[in-house]
Amino acid sequence: MKRQVFILTVLMSLPALVLSKVKSFAGQPSRKGFKVKSGEARFGIHYKMKGVTLNTLDIKISGKDTNGDIAVFEQIGLTPRGGPPLHIHPNQDEWFYVVEGAYHFQVGDDKYEVGPGDTIFLPRTVPHAFVQLSERGRMTVTYMPAGKMESFFEITDKWTAPPSQKEMAKVFLDHDMEVVGSPLKAD
Repeated sequence: MKRQVFILTVLMSLPALVLSKVKSFAGQPSRKGFKVKSGEARFGIHYKMKGVTLNTLDIKISGKDTNGDIAVFEQIGLTPRGGPPLHIHPNQDEWFYVVEGAYHFQVGDDKYEVGPGDTIFLPRTVPHAFVQLSERGRMTVTYMPAGKMESFFEITDKWTAPPSQKEMAKVFLDHDMEVVGSPLKAD
């Protein structure tokens, strides 16, 4: 009798096991490659960071493509002498590769001048910010994991007027970032 109960239990649990595998497979990113042309965005949307800067951000690789592991953006710098406030990503590492222009970065207490061909790494939990020194700039920005950055840029794109510091801090917090200081000044 014990053997029959055991066999029946195993057979009854098989559908749940199969469904759990189907569900986990369905949540995986596509294994198909793709190309995003120069000047284009992954899903055709050019986000403007209204209220923080006037920069344009184009998704090149979405967190949706990588199951949230990484997100890559091209940032067109249209804000001379501007940049984001000093902030922290508690759960994400971030790195920038400068294609065009000049920038000043602060990472913790360290300060860096960054130009074309330079890469800078910003570890999670370390306060950081940058200011664009040139009239125009262009950088590749990568977030690991992707986090809520796509949603953050979608929100800033919808602003019609610069937000108050309180509103900006809330939007940062809603997207797993914390504002901890003012934007950097161009010296």
